[in-house]
Amino acid sequence: MLTRLLFATTLLAAPLAAQADEATAVFAGGCFWCVESDFDKVDGVLATVSGYTGGTTTEPTYRDVTRGNTGHYEAVEITYDPEVVDFETLVRHFFTHVDPTDDGGQFCDRGHSYKTAIFAQTDEQRSIAAEVKAEFDTAGILPAPIVTPILDGAPFWDAEDYHQDYYMKNPIRYNFYRRSCGRDARVDALWGDYTS
Repeated sequence: MLTRLLFATTLLAAPLAAQADEATAVFAGGCFWCVESDFDKVDGVLATVSGYTGGTTTEPTYRDVTRGNTGHYEAVEITYDPEVVDFETLVRHFFTHVDPTDDGGQFCDRGHSYKTAIFAQTDEQRSIAAEVKAEFDTAGILPAPIVTPILDGAPFWDAEDYHQDYYMKNPIRYNFYRRSCGRDARVDALWGDYTS
């Protein structure tokens, strides 16, 4: 009986041990389709989920968020393996794939829901994000100061299913949107060789 109990306890503890090797980061960088696509290419990123955070309502919808009725940002929740990629690397990747000097949205997408933000899940994340932001701000790379705020983590609401992995499900539409919105051209102009 004791052997069975120990065996069962070991089996139940195994998934918990695996989860202990995961961490979460949340970034708002304009259109969440693009942010999700950019982070899915990073080694050590285990999963990305498009969604909404930072607002005042529960269970927001895309329609409500883009109309500006909720205060939410379009954001991506990233689950990553900190043994493979650290939070600092993710912050650097984030900054170099957005225009952090734009306080009106991102690229062709305008309005509050498309603004950039880092939602710190811990004090350590807040500190790391602030250090990277200050480094980029003083490096003289960008034409204007970084306006991306570092905010406290907030409830995250998954976006509707059709938004998840949009770039894979609808590659022609996604690539047309990304190109016509000018995202990559602006990022290249801002960051040049710093883009990872």
